[in-house]
This record gives sequence, structure tokens and C-alpha cells, in this order.
Amino acid sequence: MRKQHPPRTLPTPTVAMNAQSAIVGLRGKDLLSTLRGMAFQGLRQPVHSARHLLALGGQLGRVLLGDTPYKVNPHDPRFADPTWQLNPFYRRGLQAYLAWQKQLNSWIDESQMSADDRIRARFVATLLGDALSPTNTLLNPLALKELFNTGGSSLAKGLGHLLEDLLHNDGMPSQVSKQAFEVGRNLAATPGAVVFRNELLELIQYQPMSEKQYATPLLIVPPQINKFYIFDLSRDRSFVQYALKNGVQTFAISWRNPQTRHREWGLSSYVQAAEEALEVCRAITGSKQVSLLGACAGGLTIAALQGHLQAKRQLRKVASATYLVSLLDSQIDTPAMLFADEQTLEAAKRRSYQAGVLDGRDMAKVFAWMRPNDLIWNYWVNNYLLGKQPPAFDILYWNNDNTRLPAALHGDLIDFFKHNPLTHAGGLEVCGTPIDLQKVTVDSFNVAGINDHITPWDAVYRSALLVGGSRRFILSNSGHIQSILNPPGNPKATYLESHKLSGDPRAWYHDAKKHDGSWWPQWLSWIQERSGEQHATQMELGNLQHPAMEAAPGTYVHVR
Repeated sequence: MRKQHPPRTLPTPTVAMNAQSAIVGLRGKDLLSTLRGMAFQGLRQPVHSARHLLALGGQLGRVLLGDTPYKVNPHDPRFADPTWQLNPFYRRGLQAYLAWQKQLNSWIDESQMSADDRIRARFVATLLGDALSPTNTLLNPLALKELFNTGGSSLAKGLGHLLEDLLHNDGMPSQVSKQAFEVGRNLAATPGAVVFRNELLELIQYQPMSEKQYATPLLIVPPQINKFYIFDLSRDRSFVQYALKNGVQTFAISWRNPQTRHREWGLSSYVQAAEEALEVCRAITGSKQVSLLGACAGGLTIAALQGHLQAKRQLRKVASATYLVSLLDSQIDTPAMLFADEQTLEAAKRRSYQAGVLDGRDMAKVFAWMRPNDLIWNYWVNNYLLGKQPPAFDILYWNNDNTRLPAALHGDLIDFFKHNPLTHAGGLEVCGTPIDLQKVTVDSFNVAGINDHITPWDAVYRSALLVGGSRRFILSNSGHIQSILNPPGNPKATYLESHKLSGDPRAWYHDAKKHDGSWWPQWLSWIQERSGEQHATQMELGNLQHPAMEAAPGTYVHVR
């Protein structure tokens, strides 16, 4: 009899917001409206509210007597300092904070609010609870220790950092020391050259790093929301260098940072520009086919491009497609989207069209509020209460190197999340052609992150099922960015895979097998099988029609 393994616990999203929230935005007045609704509900149910207030009073009484009825989440680093458990004052303060949070959530769950209103209220209560954490005050034991150890200078430095952020960082705590990095020096430093430029993009061809190379080139299509060099950070985790060292001819698109005058650039504009880049790759390498790799919104772009080529009967130009943390099926149910009614969506479109662009700083704020303890309050404590400089971390530098979205593309993305058009044939039209992903029969390699709070893994899995052809799906044990930056040698890296793709993500998850290590080698074997024959490396970049121009990383990447 075969041994039965216990089923895995299906991972659930740890945050309430995702990419959909960042695109639509989250207005402060919507949160205030929910707070007002909670206050009115308290008045409408006085007996219910009084009962929970009495329960909270009883719990606080137990806490004052020294009882510790609540356990801290062992994965919550905010209360890791032993002072929170050993010092009677701090222990009581922590227990009172946990009691208040528990009773507030219990009041919401047992109220007579509608199901949607309860979800909104829990979402706001979580944000409020995180903001009012006792670790965010100068009574934080870490802050007090630093204050005494530095003779008060930590407080002075913290005030200086606060003033600097108020003046130059929109009042948000800085996440990274920007002086430690420079694009082209220690980031995006792989040798190469711009071989093509149009109004929307620069195409970079990289210098080969192997004695032989495969005939079919790889074209990397990054998300329009961020700059392209996430694929070429420091040398030890440069995806570009990994491909080059293993014989894959590599090109990358660097999108232009749009300005107000570019408000009419929509998804069709980007697909058309990417098609031009694909043709240049074919012309320079002499290959009839090109492999495509897209990440996040770049995955949507390459899917639309393939649908467009298929409609023109030119899909043979694409050898394979790799989708990294990419949404094609945009159905995601989150509490934050309960704030986005028809009026909110239209208002978001109107604001960006009036401005010409959606400012990347606005999106960055929403992304930060997806994980406030990690991306806001953590730096509040470090920068202001401890008076320390933020860390020098390449991923955070890239994450803070904001770009803008043109108004038309912003509107297209709002419609994409609203209508979920790629789930049915002809639901999306690009460059005048209807898209039917089931007719896109290119082999695809799909990667999701189990802890991804931006593009949830189950939605990425459903997206993989929308395309035709042979499909492979891998679930990395990482978040949104770390799922991409997953080089071999990481001792913590694992991934799940099952070669049978069922219609239900839950069924696939329970059948999948765990593998140690990075998914990069798996992708490399897969892409090499689809990259034609090997031949002697051609070191010259560009050709007569498309000569090498500026050295990589080009000029568009520096546009603020």
C-alpha cells in the first residue's frame, strides 16, 4: 500500500492589497468613510458595543494583574526584543495592545454590518492596529537603549532623517541609502550597447559571455511600472549574466519614463514598440525566431504581442515565452478592492489623464501600504527612533527608482482588472486585432511566488492555463521580486512543481513536489532546448542597419 502524505496547508495571502490596488489607488476619504461607518455602527448597536467594551475592560484587568492571555506571532519581528516579555511594564503594555486588537476584530465580526462592510472594517482596523503599535513610539525598548547608548544623538539624527524625508521623500520613511548605488556602475553594469531606439523604448544587446551561443535570442520585456535593471542588479544575482554565461543571446527592453505629453501611450503602443524590438532582434542575430520573457506587466505585454502576432498569422516568430509573476487572469478578490466602485475607477482614470501620467511615487505608496510593518513602520523605527541610516540594498534601490505610467496605459490596466478580458476570446483588442490566448500555441514557462503579495500565486497559476501550447508552472518559495532574483546557490531556495496542471490551483498545490534549489537551472535547460543549435560566438554588437550606439544601460534608464 502506498504511503499517504498529509495534505499541505494551502497558503493564503498575508496582505489585503495587490497590483490591482496599486493601479486603481486607495483614497484616504474611502478609508475615512469606513471609519465613520464603524463609528455609526457602534451607535446603532449600543448593547453590542457595550458588551465588547466590558469584555475589553475585563481583559485589561487580567493584564494589569499580570496575566498574559495572548501569544505574540512568532514570525512578528516587532516584539523580538526580550524586554517585551521580561519587563513587567512592557509585558503589560504588549498584552493590552493585543487585547485591544482582538476585541476590535471580534466587535467587527459580530456586528450587524454587511459582509463587505465587515471586510472593509477589518482592513482598516489592521492598518490602524499596525500604526498604533507600541513599537512605533520612543518607548520602544530598542529606541530607549539606543538613546542612552548614544547620549541622545540618536534622537537628533532621527529628527534630521524625519525632516529630510518630509522635504524630499513625500513624508515616507526612506527605505534605502541611495548614495551606495549608481546605475551603470554597480547596478545594470553588464557590458552591452543600445542597438535600437524608438519613442517608447531602447533595445539593449548584451556582450556575449560564452565561447558558443544558441541561435535563438532572448528578448526580456520588463514591466512598464519599474525600470528594466531588476534583471541586471549586482553580479551575483544578474539574470542577464546568468543567461549570457550559458550561451543565450540576450536583449533587454528599457522603457522610457513617460511624461505628460505621452498621455496617449496605451497597451497597443507598447505592444507595437515591443514588436519593433522583436524584429530588430531577428535582424541582428539572423534568427527567424525570438524567445520572449516578460515579468509582471511585461508578461501581459508579451501575451498581448503573441495574440497580436497570432491574429496576423506571424506567431512563428516566437520560439518560447517565459512569464514571471505575471497576471493574465486578473480576477483577484481583496478587501482593498471593495473600496473601488465604478465611481472610484472612473475618478482614477480622470486624475491620471488630467495629469498625463500616474506618478510612480503614488504607486510606491500603495505598494508600501500593502506591507506597512515591513515597508513603512520598520523604517520608521530604524530611521527616526533609532536614528540609523536605511540599509544599502540593491533591490530596495531599484524599487525606489520610480517610473510613471502614461494615462492611456493606466486606463487600459484599470479596464484589464475590471473586465478580465483575456479569459475569453476577443475580450481584448490590441493594435486593431482581437486576442485569443488559447490560439497562442507557443510553449510557456511560468513562475509564481508563494508569498507574492502583488500578483498572488493562484491568479498567476490560472493565468498560465489561459495560453495554449505546452505549459510548465513553478511555484517559488519567495515573494514578488525574490521569485525573479533566485540565482543558484541560495540555501533557502525551494520550489514546487507538478507536471500535471489541473484546473484547480488547490489540487495542483497538493499534488506538487518540493524541490531544493533555484528554478533558474530548470528554466535554463528548458530555454536551451528551444533555442536552436549552438554556433561560434559573434562578439560584435548590432549590425549595419542597427549599429551599436550608447553603452548599456543606455539613456532612457536615467530619465527621472
